[in-house]
Amino acid sequence: MLTIGKRDASGTTAREADHEPRVAIGEEGDVLGCAFSGVWTTRTVALIDGQMRDVEKRSGFKTLALDLSHIEKIDTAGAWLIDRLIEASRKKGIETTLQGQSNAAAILLDAVSDAVQRDRDSGRDQTPNIVLRMLEAVGRRVYEMRDDFLASMNILGATIRGSQMKLGRGHGVNLAAIFNQIDRMGVGAIPVVVLMSAIVGAIVAQQGAYQLSYFGADIFVVDLVGVLILRELGVLMTAIMIAGRSGSAITAEIGSMKMREEVDALKVIGLNPIGVLVFPRLVALVIALPCLTIIANFAALGGGIFAAWLYSGIAPAAFLDRLRVAIDLSTIFAGLIKAPFMAMIIGIIASVEGMKVGGSAESLGRQVTASVVKSIFVVIILDGLFAIFYASIGF
Repeated sequence: MLTIGKRDASGTTAREADHEPRVAIGEEGDVLGCAFSGVWTTRTVALIDGQMRDVEKRSGFKTLALDLSHIEKIDTAGAWLIDRLIEASRKKGIETTLQGQSNAAAILLDAVSDAVQRDRDSGRDQTPNIVLRMLEAVGRRVYEMRDDFLASMNILGATIRGSQMKLGRGHGVNLAAIFNQIDRMGVGAIPVVVLMSAIVGAIVAQQGAYQLSYFGADIFVVDLVGVLILRELGVLMTAIMIAGRSGSAITAEIGSMKMREEVDALKVIGLNPIGVLVFPRLVALVIALPCLTIIANFAALGGGIFAAWLYSGIAPAAFLDRLRVAIDLSTIFAGLIKAPFMAMIIGIIASVEGMKVGGSAESLGRQVTASVVKSIFVVIILDGLFAIFYASIGF
């Protein structure tokens, strides 16, 4: 509400200073009468607040009669002050009557009373219905999954179409960016992939040899290690490590650019953020993950050879001879075929979560965590679907 007039040092206009809010109190029998006058606005109600509180504390009467006919101007602050007095009286069991209010004042008092009642109701402790809360949580997750799926399909479609460096126009692929990402995501990950794969291969061989020794079938540990590593564990462990290492890095990089509004800057200068930021990383992952899977397979088999030689006395030459019998090309390709699909999933989920980062560091940390968890979860689900598919076609 606008008020036109010259203000004094306290912020009160000259007109309102001449018409300060007043309360005239009179008591007759069991009736306490209050006549309000003057200007009851945000700038003036502080002058009358103490007197209104004194009226709220009074007792010894059964009826409170309020006369609003001499109020010159009132806003929500003044209406709230009157509503507070009415509510305090009702709590004491005192009947309250209003008279002389204008239509505008009546509407304002009703609106303030309804707003106060809604706030009071919302603040009450309500017994939570666990079934409704569970259904609400499921519904929210379904909508979030829908939004993530649509964003993923947008990124996947833009990637399949090409780099799209310029909005609406095809553009040459930035090979330098792709090779830089391959170096960071692929070459830089070789040490940790080799170390973890060798340890996992050695553990599988040791545990397999320990169990098979009861049946005198120590040599079949080669079949166990070869098939399990080449078909499942090699690509799966590599994908999980890449999801934790490179997927989180993609989300953090794109998220930090989103926080600093660099993504919006790319749009302003006519560049497609997906082509500039996502496409090189996605292509690099699709190339790097199969290569890392091959390296991981060799490292895991090396760890298995060492553990079998140390624990079961199977010489490396005997291990390799048996390995040639236990596996064939289908065993090798069964694992390698999964790698590009897992790389696409990791890159797309990491990019989607990066684009969802808000303007706070807390949002960045939350989306990086979500990126890693979702990537690992979907990669494991995809591995299970491939296993079912391979079994159904006899591959």
